[in-house]
Amino acid sequence: MGMTLTEKILAEHAGRDYVEPGELITVKVDLAIANDITAPLAIKQLEKYGIDKVWDPEKIALVMDHFFPPKDILSAQQIKISRDWAKKMGIKNYFEGQDSGVMHTILPEKGFIAPGDLVMGADSHTCTYGALGAFSTGVGSTDIAYIFATGETWLKVPETMKFTFYGKRQKWVGGKDFVLTVIGKIGVDGALYRAMEYHGEAIKDLPIEERLTITNMAIEAGGKNAIMEADEKVLEWLKDKTKKPLRMIKADPDAKYCCEYEFDASKIEPVVAAPNLPSNVKPVSEVAGTPINQVFIGSCTNGRITDLRIAAQILKGRKVHPDVRCIVIPASDRTYKQALKEGLIDILAEAGCLISTSTCGPCLGGHMGILAEGEVCVSTSNRNFTGRMGHPNSQVYLAGPAVAAASAVLGRIAHPEEVVGTKEEVAV
Repeated sequence: MGMTLTEKILAEHAGRDYVEPGELITVKVDLAIANDITAPLAIKQLEKYGIDKVWDPEKIALVMDHFFPPKDILSAQQIKISRDWAKKMGIKNYFEGQDSGVMHTILPEKGFIAPGDLVMGADSHTCTYGALGAFSTGVGSTDIAYIFATGETWLKVPETMKFTFYGKRQKWVGGKDFVLTVIGKIGVDGALYRAMEYHGEAIKDLPIEERLTITNMAIEAGGKNAIMEADEKVLEWLKDKTKKPLRMIKADPDAKYCCEYEFDASKIEPVVAAPNLPSNVKPVSEVAGTPINQVFIGSCTNGRITDLRIAAQILKGRKVHPDVRCIVIPASDRTYKQALKEGLIDILAEAGCLISTSTCGPCLGGHMGILAEGEVCVSTSNRNFTGRMGHPNSQVYLAGPAVAAASAVLGRIAHPEEVVGTKEEVAV
């Protein structure tokens, strides 16, 4: 019997010819990652048991992004613990400040991920890398400590769900609208400990950056991982970024799926996830007019160069509404510099956006955009749970960059066509 994409990668890393859902297997890890919140916890575990050597310092990456630049003494201490340990262990892949950014953006940009890789991270959005044809998933700090020490871990092989998007997508619709549509359909636990495998011409039509948005939010559906075939577009995107060997990976024609869903991309319009669940998905037209106080464009979900291009296209020659603070945070230093080169930063600054150094910041209610009681935010991030970005009585609407930028201009949730009309082409 054939195997799905996830089963193929897990079998390869377990040294097996074949695996099937439900099996418990031990796998070799290609890359293990952690951040300024999770790394110190893992380090504490290693020190507790006297482990003073890692399995391979070249296959570990630490990225300081959640509370960077450090917002207080405690966050500065977290970063110092990570930095000192990285030096002690000889870990060169330590990123803080210059040429850094949000971990799930910089690691693909820097060529750490290749099709067929198995990546484990002490962060739930490690599932992002599935867009490049890798198996990637999040684990706890104790698990990542064990991986740091041994280079392997155990997994239960997940069942695989198949999601097919066919047809041509509408203008202003992107990866965020696709994945929110999926989560709205199956719920926040609809893919619990399952692999989410994406197919279809509408997926292949998406830029890689928007595919990364889709796989990023597997965890918001409860998924173990999300994954897509590594096609020609993936290999082209990676060829100047990595020295790793590149290969196409496809699911077998007779692979078995536990369930299958199909979506007509031509019928999907821009959507938002209303408070307080990523599954509370509604067409923008249903909530248009809702007054807002803040817009956040950034995060590992939608802070890439394609997102900034779309936001700048809508904001060019316009002003952020006086009742709104619009915070734009490029998700990597490389993205910031590219946006600067293209003139996007000038456009956003002239519009009245507040532009920050690369950080997770307001996404997790960390800093640089905390919400007060009663405030409403349109955010391009991945979660809108109660209190996620600040006060428990604040509200967050999740959206793509086009809806976020249009809402910033009008001071209320808005469809992009309310700002730019119907004739303007979407930037890519």
